[in-house]
Amino acid sequence: MTEKPKQLLFSLTRKDFEIQTFCTGGNGGQHRNAKQNGVRIIHKASGARAEHRDGRDQGKNKIEAFKKLVETPAFKKWHKAEVAKYLHRNIDYIAEEVSRKVDRMMREENLRIEEGAFVATSGDVF
Repeated sequence: MTEKPKQLLFSLTRKDFEIQTFCTGGNGGQHRNAKQNGVRIIHKASGARAEHRDGRDQGKNKIEAFKKLVETPAFKKWHKAEVAKYLHRNIDYIAEEVSRKVDRMMREENLRIEEGAFVATSGDVF
C-alpha cells in the first residue's frame, strides 16, 4: 500500500521564539566570559525552553538548543494540541464541502426518476 505524502500543517518562524545568548564560564584567562557562545531558546507559545553551551560556536549551540527544545514535554504537548486543532478544522471543512457537493448533486435538474429506479445524473464525483 502506498503511503500518503505528508502535508505541511503549519510552520514556526524566528518570531515564535526568543533567542538569548550568554557568556559561558570556564578556563580562558583574559578571554574568559568575553564571548557569548551559550544559547537559550524559549518557545513563546508553549513556554518550552532549552539551552546549549558546550561548543565554542554560537551557531552550532543554537542548533543544539533548538533540537533540545523540540524534545521537551512542554513543546511536544503544545505541538500535539496545534496539530489536533488544525486537523479538527480540516475535518469540519471537508464535511462542509461534502455537504455542499451532495446538495448540488441532489438538485432536481440532476435527478431522474425512472420506473422502479432513482438515478443521479450529476457529473460530480467524490
